[in-house]
Amino acid sequence: MKNYVQRGEILDLVAPAGGVVSGGGYVHGKAFAVASANAAEGETYAGVVEGVVNLPKATGAITEGATVYWDATAKNVTTTSTSNTKIGYAVAAQASADATVNVKLIPAA
Repeated sequence: MKNYVQRGEILDLVAPAGGVVSGGGYVHGKAFAVASANAAEGETYAGVVEGVVNLPKATGAITEGATVYWDATAKNVTTTSTSNTKIGYAVAAQASADATVNVKLIPAA
């Protein structure tokens, strides 16, 4: 097909102000991506937008299957929707003190 661009699980994105760090989460409009490598501000980087990734989480328990959001200020996953970007669903329950959570990323709508 002559108009096919790419599969879509990993997108070429432009690093925002301050650049990106491998494994870090970044918001691009309504889209959320996890950087696969470090990149300086303005450089193109490969951002994972689909799949399951392990990300830092805010304090508080998260139940399996809970909708989760990215807090761009605190740079972590939360169940609080207000002022945060919806990124997917928790793959497994996590206790309040757990530092990370596995998230099934969902594409931006």
